Amino acid sequence: MRNAVLAALAAVLLSVAGAQAGPTGYHEVAGVEENDLLKLRSGPGLEYPVIVGIPNGTLLRVGDCQQNRGTRWCRVTLKEARALKGFVSAAYLRTHLSQR
Repeated sequence: MRNAVLAALAAVLLSVAGAQAGPTGYHEVAGVEENDLLKLRSGPGLEYPVIVGIPNGTLLRVGDCQQNRGTRWCRVTLKEARALKGFVSAAYLRTHLSQR
């Protein structure tokens, strides 16, 4: 019984640690409303200016992520336009098929 409890606790701790580390590698933009774009911002929050809008399906290289006012923001670079860098809400990122 004790081993089962310890194993369950270890599983929870590992899943939380993984979730806090944030995504890395290529992800695609997903879940943005039709006729809308994901805003690439100059910083991790709504208070930062929008650099450009990104449509669903766009591949992004994801770096570190951080919390700001209840939203998780990730530093990203566009795969096809590496000069475009900024932050997007992690809620709109999905692991790219090649990484699953």
